[in-house]
Amino acid sequence: MKQRPLVTSLLLCIGVAVVAFGGTVAGGWAPKLGLDLAGGAEVIFKPAHQVPASSLDTAVNIMRSRVDAQGVSGANIGTQGSDIVVQLPGVKNANQLIANIGSTAQMLFRPVLCYAPPYTATKGSAPPATVPSGCSSPQYQLTAANLNVNASTGQATNTPGDDPVLAAIPNSTADYDEAHPNSDVVLPASSDSGQAGVRYLLGPVGLSGTAIHSAQAALPTGGAQWVVDSTLTGSGATKWDALAQQQFHSYIGIDLDGQIISAPLTLPSQATFSSFAGKVEISGNFTQSSAQNLALKLNYGALPVRLNLLTHTSVSATLGKSSLKAGLFAGLGGLILVLLYMILYYRGLGVVVVLGLITTSLLLWAIVSALSHSGMNLTLDLAGVTGVIVSIGITADSYVIYFERLKDQARAGRSLRSTVEKSFAGAFRTVLAADLVSLIGALVLWLLAIGSVRGFAFFLGLSTLMNIIITYFFTRPLVVLLARSNLAELRILGLSRGLAAEGAA
Repeated sequence: MKQRPLVTSLLLCIGVAVVAFGGTVAGGWAPKLGLDLAGGAEVIFKPAHQVPASSLDTAVNIMRSRVDAQGVSGANIGTQGSDIVVQLPGVKNANQLIANIGSTAQMLFRPVLCYAPPYTATKGSAPPATVPSGCSSPQYQLTAANLNVNASTGQATNTPGDDPVLAAIPNSTADYDEAHPNSDVVLPASSDSGQAGVRYLLGPVGLSGTAIHSAQAALPTGGAQWVVDSTLTGSGATKWDALAQQQFHSYIGIDLDGQIISAPLTLPSQATFSSFAGKVEISGNFTQSSAQNLALKLNYGALPVRLNLLTHTSVSATLGKSSLKAGLFAGLGGLILVLLYMILYYRGLGVVVVLGLITTSLLLWAIVSALSHSGMNLTLDLAGVTGVIVSIGITADSYVIYFERLKDQARAGRSLRSTVEKSFAGAFRTVLAADLVSLIGALVLWLLAIGSVRGFAFFLGLSTLMNIIITYFFTRPLVVLLARSNLAELRILGLSRGLAAEGAA
């Protein structure tokens, strides 16, 4: 074989490895560490009822969008059987984040019909199975006529009292609220709405949160309370105007997961109704944090299933660092032993192994770092470190197969220069067959396994694939070029001396 293709292959391989590694370092990229190495939290959510796999997949995508929107990197969200597992590496205080990503955030807009007094259970009798339709008397209805809104002040001049019949009606559950959009419901005001203890009888749903195209938290100029400014979809704007016109100078209840976060008067400062033109301001007793959390949920949609928190496990950063050190020491220790053995046993060929592993390491670092900052959001955990360590043995086997082929030729009296290429052709077929077995095993694990086992499978497969590439484009040309040079006959580290070591014994 001509020398130029060999030199080109070798230099190209080294150049790609150095440039890729240098680029990731210059860009500040590094592999993102998984939960067991960086510390953080792991939570498992269980659906409140059985749902199809497609609904779980949709929930996972929405939860991943919510996490990404809050700037959390390296999160791993996926299904495990019928549960959803969320891993949040590097997150110190995960409680609020977990609450945000796991809430269904089903927003509904319902007309407020009347106020309800606190629930009073009647001894010896079960509460009614259904909510009564409408108020018991017109005098309790929160209509524009009863409220008598003064447009100049924007205030209602009359406040109807609580409908006493509703005292025997308990609050509707969030599940009932969502499952019966065309029925009346009794819901409480949320604790942070500024109306804690107030209960409402609300009519059928006028529109849902899916009508909102986008939302953002805002603090109006000169305002003391945060609001959520929402832009509606085309059909959502039409439905909102219909509901708002129906409730002009009356209340619209903003129902979030079975609680009323706000029940504002509709256009109280206007004498006549006018279209909202697709822009709605959701007001309430919002803080900056609660307004931003609501906007986040509205932007990324409602989960298609109500989730219950099954387990919440925290991993300390100290424990993660200990695990990382243990993994690194194990990997480096194994690597050093392999390199020492290869150098002592194969002399100059052992140096080829050192250079090959260095090149592989540079490429592997660059690839993993790039995948960590890509849409794949790859994280390196202990299982992944184990996969890389196992791949060191696979890589060493590839070199041993090639070098032992060369030894066989040396014992037969053939020169290194004349047999180096022919030996590689036979050895590479064996290497390829062995590595394909490892790749198939890694692929099967990746497809069938769950959790950290998939991390092991991915890094084992990636490292094995790297070994095939490096063996052909780096090891082959380097050994051939060294065999053709005067370095092959050096006294101590010569290639020929390393191959003759066992024969002399």
